[in-house]
Amino acid sequence: MTAASSQGGVSAVEVTAGGRGVVRVFLGVGVLNLAACLGVCLALGLPTPALITCAGAFVVALSAAAVFLRRSHPHARLGLANVITLARLSMVTVLLGILIAGGAEPWFVIALGVVALSLDGVDGYAARKQGLASRFGASFDMEVDSAFALVLSLLAATGPAGPIAILLGLPRYLYGLAAVALPWLNGELAPRFSRKVVCVVQLVALIALQLPFLGMPVALAIVIVTAGALAWSFGIDTVALHRGRRQSAS
Repeated sequence: MTAASSQGGVSAVEVTAGGRGVVRVFLGVGVLNLAACLGVCLALGLPTPALITCAGAFVVALSAAAVFLRRSHPHARLGLANVITLARLSMVTVLLGILIAGGAEPWFVIALGVVALSLDGVDGYAARKQGLASRFGASFDMEVDSAFALVLSLLAATGPAGPIAILLGLPRYLYGLAAVALPWLNGELAPRFSRKVVCVVQLVALIALQLPFLGMPVALAIVIVTAGALAWSFGIDTVALHRGRRQSAS
């Protein structure tokens, strides 16, 4: 369901048009991914409301990303990393369709989740390898990760863990709401390896919660441990930003 192969490899997306040209390529690859996403949803037999929701959600996300791309991607080429992230967005959209439809074969959800998670480690490497890292790429990747976690948590809430599983998909959005009242939370954060580790742990835990044979005690333990790791990670970032604010004020 990725569009990379249908674009003829890396060279086909590395256009030298710049500006609007990059946005056009981004939108073109996005449309291919939307078609692939809807094709998978149709193959799964998802009902019309789920298809409409998937299409609408993908179009909104693609449009918002295209606006940000124009402002925050200084390169004349789109790059493979952003193509991969678009493919991951299409996978998350399929999971959203499954959620709207009331669930599907859990092993399919797990398999799709594993593929999407595996690609998460590839896009950053591709951006660095090609010298095409950008603020847009980092933000786009983070937002797709956040949506991925939220959809997985809502799917997990129908399993043995129950509604408490939703806690694992909310931290990024709760943090964003807090930043509305406390703008200093939008400050620049230094790279931190443990932050990446906790993000992976969060997604692995959410995929594990889809296992059909998981018992309630184990599921609850996974949620509690993962929620603790997320609270610790967001806490470190909050403290770091608060200290930076105080230092700049003095």
